[in-house]
Amino acid sequence: MTLPTPTVKSLLELVDERPDEDRSSTFDQLWTILAELRAKLDARFELHPHPSTADFQPYQSLDGSAKGFLSGFTGPEIDWMIHAYIGNPAHSFTNMHLTVWLGPQTRVPHFGMALGTMPDVFAYIDYVPRADLMTDLDYLDRYYEPVNASFLRLKQDARFSPFVSKSLYMRQSQSQTSHCYLVKPSDETLTILRDLAHEMLDRWLGWMSDPEPTPEPDRAALAARDLHIRRSVAERDPANVMGERLFGTALTDRLVKGLWGGEREA
Repeated sequence: MTLPTPTVKSLLELVDERPDEDRSSTFDQLWTILAELRAKLDARFELHPHPSTADFQPYQSLDGSAKGFLSGFTGPEIDWMIHAYIGNPAHSFTNMHLTVWLGPQTRVPHFGMALGTMPDVFAYIDYVPRADLMTDLDYLDRYYEPVNASFLRLKQDARFSPFVSKSLYMRQSQSQTSHCYLVKPSDETLTILRDLAHEMLDRWLGWMSDPEPTPEPDRAALAARDLHIRRSVAERDPANVMGERLFGTALTDRLVKGLWGGEREA
């Protein structure tokens, strides 16, 4: 059996090696997957668009070649949800997010997902833990053991190259069952990713049908921890340099704030 070879290159290296591949069709298919998942979230949760991201629906570079869309939402159960894309699909690069950060009333993990082209397909899907998985073994068994089988299955599929970020923090932010790959686009591989995305979201929605409560005295600390992680992940993301290349530093700084809710917090 041929095991997949990990990819240990930065986003910029991958795009600069193949800067002019047209991934418009792949982008459309990936954005459709996010739309399918977004429809399930809309059906389950009460969501309210937040005015702090209204300026980014949509936005574009000065020459109009690169475009993006960023929409933030809040709700009774949702502290911050992001549905977004950025890039220039005709020139290799796109990045899409669907992330759901829950309020502190529950200990259910957050749902994190990113898809994109670099120009091969990048996929990240994970449950962002809200407990120490080294010590809270009940939490580990409840939320991460169910993912272990699909994690191990794809780790043995040579088409799915494990994406190893050069950023220590970005690696630290992932659970040990995080799905994070580079894969060449094809009907078969995109179907696998679509099925995986639905599997991960459906499992998460199942937990949210009877969410594990957070004890009242622990909620303020959990909310502060959530915000710290959300901000750190957004600000330390190596992909931000691509945003600066396409849109400049000033706009990219505002977009990063939009991802973690900085304008809302201000």
